[in-house]
Amino acid sequence: MVRGIALILLALGMPSLAAAETMSFGDSIGKLAASCGAEIVANCRGVNPDSTRLKECLSRNRDVLSPQCASDYLGVFDAIQKRIAARVTVANACQREIVKVCGGSTKETSKSIPCLVSTPKGISNNCLKAVDDAGYR
Repeated sequence: MVRGIALILLALGMPSLAAAETMSFGDSIGKLAASCGAEIVANCRGVNPDSTRLKECLSRNRDVLSPQCASDYLGVFDAIQKRIAARVTVANACQREIVKVCGGSTKETSKSIPCLVSTPKGISNNCLKAVDDAGYR
């Protein structure tokens, strides 16, 4: 049953493309499954497993959440949003590197990620930090 919950919750991170300052999607999902797995099964069955709807369901059922789930779930969803935001930031922070170093396009940032991760020369500290925060390195 916990595996099923983990697989459903894995979908939370899938719609987005977004380590140093953000929690990974896997860590977020693992923490949510450990803290709130029983509550999700009992109270949120049939809810589309995207982060917004699942967060709303848990919020609606706050009165029946375990103390651990109640203390963890908002932080988990906040961590997921921070990781998504960090992934969006890579295109802006690495514009020069994507075009000049990697020969890519900022319209298709994801195609330049392997280059940004593996090319040590010509990548600014700001870009490297964005790549780290997005969880690509």
